[in-house]
Parts: sequence; structure tokens; C-alpha cells
Amino acid sequence: MQMAPGGNEPLNEEMIYQQLKARFDQLPNDIPIYLFTQSGGADIHTQASRQIIRAFRELTTKITVREYDISHEMARKWNIKFAPTMVIAPEKYNIRWIGAPLGEEARTFMELLVLVGNGQSGLSDQSRKVLDKVTTPVTLKVFSSAGCPYCPQQAVNALRAAIAKPENISLELIDNQAVPELTNQYDAQSVPQVFANDVLIAKGAQPEEVFVLSLQKMEPQTIFIPESDAELVETDLLIVGGGPAGLTAAIYAVRSGLNTALIERNALGGQVATTPIVENYPGFTSVGGKSLVDIMVSHALQYVQIYQGEEVIKIDTQQHPMNVQTSRRKFKTKVILLATGANHKHLGIPGEERLSGRGVSYCSTCDGPLFKGKKVIMVGGGNSAVTEALNLRHMGVDVTLVHRRDKLRAQEFLQKSMREAAIPVLWDTEVKEILGDERVGKVMLVNNRTNETSTMDTDGVFIAIGYVPAVKLAQQIGLDLDADGYIVHDNRHRTSLPGIYTAGDVEGGYKQIITAAGQGSEAAMSIFEDLINPYWLRKEKAQ
Repeated sequence: MQMAPGGNEPLNEEMIYQQLKARFDQLPNDIPIYLFTQSGGADIHTQASRQIIRAFRELTTKITVREYDISHEMARKWNIKFAPTMVIAPEKYNIRWIGAPLGEEARTFMELLVLVGNGQSGLSDQSRKVLDKVTTPVTLKVFSSAGCPYCPQQAVNALRAAIAKPENISLELIDNQAVPELTNQYDAQSVPQVFANDVLIAKGAQPEEVFVLSLQKMEPQTIFIPESDAELVETDLLIVGGGPAGLTAAIYAVRSGLNTALIERNALGGQVATTPIVENYPGFTSVGGKSLVDIMVSHALQYVQIYQGEEVIKIDTQQHPMNVQTSRRKFKTKVILLATGANHKHLGIPGEERLSGRGVSYCSTCDGPLFKGKKVIMVGGGNSAVTEALNLRHMGVDVTLVHRRDKLRAQEFLQKSMREAAIPVLWDTEVKEILGDERVGKVMLVNNRTNETSTMDTDGVFIAIGYVPAVKLAQQIGLDLDADGYIVHDNRHRTSLPGIYTAGDVEGGYKQIITAAGQGSEAAMSIFEDLINPYWLRKEKAQ
């Protein structure tokens, strides 16, 4: 919930409207939009485009709109092939939107208008230095979907690049549900995906500098090392991870008086951001995972500076304060809290990696709408698998659950919902191989009781079989891990290294939102008490 500046009262719709209007009125440049439709444009995407443009036009007179049929000579002039398509400020930039900015994409559209209206990219100095090396023409295609919380970050990265170098960079923002022929042509079955001159350069959201480096190198990049030292930030506590554990820890730490910063390399909220519905978080009978994350983030932002889109490259624990190098800057901190969470576990079978993003998915919220009216399987038997299967069924997907045991581990309430939804289950069955040339077409199954093998036609394979703890940093600095790969810690969330703490799913135990949040608050209070009276100094004196 947004709060009024300088006060504690929630922002009502009129206040939000006035704030947005003031922001748009301050833009120095006009924003001409050309909307191309087909045969009157009665389809849902065209109607949505008109409504969204109309809503923003009510905020400012700087937006002008002209609508043409796709058969018009203007469409031929600009080589418009799909409807609806919006061409934005073509006198200055080469930016077009194919489809309608629905759902999460509405955030991208608002950012587009602001960037064009300002006429400035807002790229960091580091990104601009890399982008200056792009000297040949590049056409970017960014595939996204309305339900993807990671897509706006990547789409805005591309927008900033197109505005920074309009003489070299053209941009197409593509809603992959609006133009399935393009989605199929590029096999962009999971989002976000970015193509540069028809070459895949990025899959998933990236920090800004990593995106620009991928564009400059014309191949996917994972790490960006600054050419010079970034800004130095000094803190008492540095939290690595922006899920429920990290966000809660930040709130408690700052309220305790600790100078705190939080780093998150991906979308804030962790796994919760892609959870369709949360029904067991106190205070909410039923709430969308993304909505719950937005509430948590809004709360945390009242207390802590969040550095989103940064990845920790190195932690030096030999110095005190400790030195932390990220993809953007350096931190000096007295203590560190690792709340890095866990990642989706893979099946590790032939075809899984090769067809990832081409029918293999780990997120029904992001990719499910692409399979409406199609047949898919959901692999797993726990709460996540059943929840995702229900989500797919509600989207109109023909989904079958494949489970290696003869009964589910999911809560009875979820099992009941699945029975009521008439979702079939293949018991005692495992997927041995995912088959397909360019995209998923079949799966090879084996009954682990009879050892009989069979093949099954399917358009997609969704996988929800648990998580693997994200312990790359923990291993880098030499923390002790348990037999299952989770970080070893005591009841005060202290790890095997003094000054390093942990909380959330990376600790193991129950993978619940409320548990992670509770661990984050405990860790923050433990850190506060330890900074007043460091336990490692007491140990040194005792020796």
C-alpha cells in the first residue's frame, strides 16, 4: 500500500491520480503514439490498448494518439505486420509495442511514457560505457507476458538502451499471448526472453549492466564487473536476498537502529512472487503471491535502502568491516545476513535443459497462459505442484499430474480442490525423458512399480519437485553446510563464521512464507544484540 509523503495515511485513488498527473505534467517532451488496428479492432488486445492509452491521456495533454488500420499506407511505411501495434515517438526513437500492456506490462508502459517524455535513458554510467561500444544497428525483441513479475525489469532495460542510442537500437516489446505466431517462431515459450538481431541474448531478468553487456557481446552474460570502483556503501548489516526473510529482517534491523542495506539480484519476493495464490498467510484468507510481495516490499521501503538488480560477486571476510563487491558497487559491513533462499529443483533428465523455455517451465504464473487449450503435465506431488496444477486448470489448460509415489504430500485442502477440479493423476510414474525437436512434443514415462515404459503426447512440462538451496556465496566464503546442502546455523541464526548469519529457505526446514519471515525477524534481533556485545569477542577472551 502506498503512503502519503511525510505521513501515515494510505494514498487514495485521487491522491495517486494527482501525483501521476503532476509527474507527467513535468515531462519536457510530447509523446506521440500511433496505434495500428485491424478491421475496427474489436479484439480484446486492441480494446485494452485503447483503454490504457485513454487512461494515460487523462493525465496529460503531452500524449497524442492517432489510430490507423493496418492496411493504411502509414502501416506500410513503418512495416507494421501485427495488430494491435503501437509506434511511440517515431521521429526520435524506434520503439514499438506489439500487443497490449496488460497486467505486469502496464508498469513497463508507464515507464516507457516517462522515459520518452523525459528524453533521457537513466542508464548508469557503467551501462552507458558498455553501450557506447554498440556501433552497428541492432533490433531488440523482448517477449513478455501479463502475468510475469520479472518481465518489467528486463523490458525497461531494453527501453533504456533504445532511448540512449536511437541511432543504433530498435526495440519491439512483444506480448507473447497477443501474437502466438511470433512466440512460436522464436520459441519464446517462457518469459522474459530477449533477442538481438534474432539471436537469443537473454533469458530471464537481468541487472541493467548485465543486460547491456549481453547486448554488446551478443550472447547471454551472467556477471558484470565494473571498470572502476563503484560507490562505496558502509553499513552495520548487509542483507543478501529480498524474499520474505530478507525483507522482514531489514524492517526489524532498521527499527533496532542498525544502518542496513539489502541486495537482491532478481525480482523481490523470491518464490512468493510467482506463487499464484497464498491461502495460509495470517491476515489473508486468499492473496496473490505477487500482491503479498508488493505489500512486503512497500513496508520494507519505508525503512531500508534496497539495491535491486545487483549480484554479489565476492565477499572478503578477512577484513573487518567485511568487504563485499557487487555487480555495481562496494559495501563495507560489520555483519552479513544470507537470506538467499532456494531455487527450483530440476529433474536432471534428457531434454529438460535443451527444451527449457520451449515447453519446459517452472512457473505456471509466468508461462501458463501460453498453454490455454493445450495439454501439459505437472511433475510433483507437494503443495507447490498441486497449487500450480490448479492454477493451470483455472487458466483453461488441460493438465495431468505425474507423481512418482502412490499418494500426494500436499495438504488435504489442496488435494480436495484438485479432486473437485477433476485433475487426473498418473501414480507411481516418473518422467525419464522430454522429447521434441524445437519444442516439447512428448514425454517418456516409466511406471516405477511395473517398470513399464510408455510415451505421452504433451505440449508442455511444468516441474514443481522442490528446491535446491542457493548456497553459492556460502560455499565461496567457506560456511559449513549440512548433508542436504543447507547452511548450518545455531538457534540464533549464527553460522560457522563470526559475523555471518542466515535466515529463510537457505537454512532448510519448513519452506513456508511465515516461517521465513519469522526467521528473518529472529536473525535481525540476534544481530542487534550481537553487535552490542559481539559473541566472537567473548570467545576470544575466553581462549
